[in-house]
Amino acid sequence: MGPGWPVRGRARASAAVLLALTACSPGPSLENRGAVTASPGDSHHLTVGSAGFTESDLLAQMYAQLLDQAGYRTSILTVANRELYEPALESGQIDVVPEYAATFADWLNAKTHGADARPVGSPDLGATMKALRELAAPRGLTVLPPGRAVDQNAFAVSAGYARAHGLRTLSDLGAAKLKVRLAAGDECVERPYCAPGLKKVYGIDITGVDPKGVGTTQAKLAVQDGRDQMVLTTTTDATLDRFGLVLLADDRHLQNADYVVPVVNRSRAGSARVVKALGKLNDVLTTEDLARLNQQVDVRRRLPADVARAYLKDKGLLK
Repeated sequence: MGPGWPVRGRARASAAVLLALTACSPGPSLENRGAVTASPGDSHHLTVGSAGFTESDLLAQMYAQLLDQAGYRTSILTVANRELYEPALESGQIDVVPEYAATFADWLNAKTHGADARPVGSPDLGATMKALRELAAPRGLTVLPPGRAVDQNAFAVSAGYARAHGLRTLSDLGAAKLKVRLAAGDECVERPYCAPGLKKVYGIDITGVDPKGVGTTQAKLAVQDGRDQMVLTTTTDATLDRFGLVLLADDRHLQNADYVVPVVNRSRAGSARVVKALGKLNDVLTTEDLARLNQQVDVRRRLPADVARAYLKDKGLLK
């Protein structure tokens, strides 16, 4: 998982400008992280960060629209990668970002303890959130409660293949003792959530990894055509139906708990009003909803702002 971050919305800025600003506006120093004690703040204008891919754009739009209704003025800023936007979040140039619990926990852990640090993200949401909050707090960041939506790695096969072999879960695939060629990124060969984990946790006979990337059109076509039997994608992939593919359930919880979580700059956006405004989304937004919203943008070519507004109105969250 690693969402990446064009600017959409009402405010535009280049990554180069952000980098220059970040260099001039450091957040809490690493030496004094433990001393960060700023009280929860409440700025009138809030900048919502987006990572520039469809799902992040949608989430940022929903956050901004909910905050607008709560009485804030908002703008949306898109940044290319975490190396840029996370320091900007610490410094207060960005106030709110949609993140993914396990991925962000592991990223902060590596930033804090080094690239070789043992991962802290896991399939256990409670343990993952605890680790994430402990890493975020000294940097002046507050991680709000996760909702129901999760965007994690997932594996899909063709609908015909699933029917022919009675497959609904990855356990079913392991029990079927089929030889499986997997379309994925080259790193799948060694990543524990990918080929090694499929073999260890599910007993799936992965005969090889076809390096076509994660959820790419080429990877899905290879499975659709029968050249490969399974593809690595994500739980909110909006285009599976177009290729006649279906997800197999991760019934033994191989994948990490990458639930969508808002992360805020505590001193600028840590107030109860922000928590309440963004928390409204937690009760309604599901993984299936996110996939459908992604599809409206990626397949039907609707604007993220319009899709977000229609969804929030439909759920009674916007007047």
